[in-house]
Amino acid sequence: MCPAASIRCWPATHMSVITAKVAGVSRVITCAPPYQGKPASAIVAAQYLAGADEIYCLGGVQAVGAMALGTQSIAPVDMLVGPGNAYVAEAKRQLFGRVGIDLLAGPTETLVIADDTVDGELCATDLLGQAEHGPDSPAVLLTTSRKLAEDTAREVQRLLTVLPTADIARRSWDAFGEIIVADSEEEMAAIANDLAFEHVQVMTAAPDYFLTHLRNYGGLFLGPRTNVAYGDKVIGTNHTLPTRRAGRYTGGLWVGSFLKTHTYQRILTDAASAMVGEYCSRLCALEGFVGHGEQANIRVRRYGGRNVPYGQAVAPD
Repeated sequence: MCPAASIRCWPATHMSVITAKVAGVSRVITCAPPYQGKPASAIVAAQYLAGADEIYCLGGVQAVGAMALGTQSIAPVDMLVGPGNAYVAEAKRQLFGRVGIDLLAGPTETLVIADDTVDGELCATDLLGQAEHGPDSPAVLLTTSRKLAEDTAREVQRLLTVLPTADIARRSWDAFGEIIVADSEEEMAAIANDLAFEHVQVMTAAPDYFLTHLRNYGGLFLGPRTNVAYGDKVIGTNHTLPTRRAGRYTGGLWVGSFLKTHTYQRILTDAASAMVGEYCSRLCALEGFVGHGEQANIRVRRYGGRNVPYGQAVAPD
């Protein structure tokens, strides 16, 4: 396991700190920026209740750097975890290798897969509810219903006249919003797998079809009673999820993210060491690694009693 990990923003506090603690991480430090000139009380409470060992009122790239590199008062950690803005993501990217990271997250992506079992208001609400994350947050409706597509487009424009965060949501929708009409569930699944969005919300007559056929996504939300905001805030699954098509090869943050796999080897008998050495010797000769081959040859001589000329491969029996 990682002996030390860091968490830096409040939406990830419980999802990251608790996950790390369950994994057995012995030191978890958290960073969050000040609010109105002082530590944000709700964030500090969340950090404390989640089990953070150290809590710092510090945000942005400077927090990432302090945690990864260390300061006079902050000992460096081994792994950086948690989402942030584009600057934080770039800082994590540059620090990867010096420390481990969970993933490079952002901007938020939302795909709503729907059919005529739901209405345009519900789809538009769920799209704009995530578009408010920032002006570069894609929100896409994928449907087999042209009527639902047209109704959703109208509802988006209506909601943008009343949504308090409409300025950000409109910029995001105008730049990255999209409505795709497909011919079938099969085509919708193929498109969704190609997009590999962070959030995929399914509101169709048979949502289990997509549970079975989707393989590239960050988080999957099935049925109209479920939505991305539930997952972000209260439903319980981890919401530190892959973006930018990273769902093709990785999932989100989980206990295993903090665990390491170690291997060890031991050969117990002379005969076994000599037998393995004979094969190793010949493979090393094929690759031209004479020094490697001698590591095998010396054991073939000592444990197998064979006379192997220095720098040559063991001849087969």
